[in-house]
Amino acid sequence: MGTTVEWARLPVGRREHRQDLVLALVLAAGLATTTLLYGSAGTYGDDQAAWWVSTLMVVANAAPIAFRRRFPMTVAVVSALAFAATQLLQVPEVFVVNFTLFIALYTVGAWCSDRVRAEAVRWVVIGGMFAWLFIAISFGWASPNALPNDTDSLIPPYIAISLLNIVINVVYFGAAWYAGNRAWASAVAKHQLADRTAELAAERERNAAQAVTIERVRIARELHDVVAHHVSLMGVQAGAARRVIDRDPAQATASLGVVEESARTAVEELRRMLGTLRSDEDGVGETTADAPSTEGLGRIAELAEAARVAGHPTGFVVVGDERPVPPTVATVGFRIAQEAVTNVLKHAGPSASADLRLRYLADGVEVEVCDDGHGARALRDTTGSGLGHVGMRERVAAVGGRIEIGPRARGGYLVRAWLPTT
Repeated sequence: MGTTVEWARLPVGRREHRQDLVLALVLAAGLATTTLLYGSAGTYGDDQAAWWVSTLMVVANAAPIAFRRRFPMTVAVVSALAFAATQLLQVPEVFVVNFTLFIALYTVGAWCSDRVRAEAVRWVVIGGMFAWLFIAISFGWASPNALPNDTDSLIPPYIAISLLNIVINVVYFGAAWYAGNRAWASAVAKHQLADRTAELAAERERNAAQAVTIERVRIARELHDVVAHHVSLMGVQAGAARRVIDRDPAQATASLGVVEESARTAVEELRRMLGTLRSDEDGVGETTADAPSTEGLGRIAELAEAARVAGHPTGFVVVGDERPVPPTVATVGFRIAQEAVTNVLKHAGPSASADLRLRYLADGVEVEVCDDGHGARALRDTTGSGLGHVGMRERVAAVGGRIEIGPRARGGYLVRAWLPTT
């Protein structure tokens, strides 16, 4: 409690100021009532203060409470002086005045952000009150009739009264100190909780935005795979059709049919993916359930067929017993094979052959695509962006798999990915 904290409860708003004003008016009414009653009961006899002095003391004790949360330390000092003046001037009020001083001391502990000054002011006020108490007790002991024990009680009456006054004051000021500090600690804890709540809300916002960004990156990767594969296939088939259109119209027609089918498939996949992206932007998309990537391992055979139609002899072999695999793994396996076949069509040369293998292992599945890279134009073109390889590695890493990408020692290129199924 001996340090100054950065957070402050002050200043407060108009609502709190109105509450303090109402409290001051209530205390003023209480002081006026009890002063009248104690005066009528003759508390100080003929020595009690005049009515106008009592009125001034009622105002002096109650009015500072209206400003207790604006100037808490000043109010505490003024309330302590008014409390002492009320006793010294023999104003007939010994009840409600205790509440005004208690509230003033409590406010210093509960609302002052400068904890060093708050403690200092309370120590000064409490020290002054106890000094006054001890002086009053000392003067009382100087009376000849103070110490004799005419009643043969265990403790002389005046000593008992003195000790009782000390205990009451210790409890009184200790309660004000403790209540103020507890209120301050509670306010700090509430503020910290609000800060943590705000931080968690901001973190949720950041996580949501990050999730949207990741999903868009995933959709962009899907777009890359779809467009690259189908456009590459369309280019190869269109070139083949152009070369044979005069001497083999049937083959040209078949090649153009493949171009048409590839274009239709690409447009359909683009429509589905962009539709999902628009749904995400509107906040109504379900990125996990309605994700555009719904391809499975069963369609890898179609990739081999597409490569054969494009003029690349391609084999497809399934090793092991086929079994269901997690949808995410199936999607990743298909996209890896699709990207690898696309690279064969784009880079392996016009007469290169390829092999696709799908292996069902005990703890996963393995997708392998390799080519021999033979032919006059087989020198692999490496001028691509490299995004395809990056995308394959990211996909495999996302499901906890492994991937091998690179040229083979005996020529050609190899893509082999192991994907866990357990």
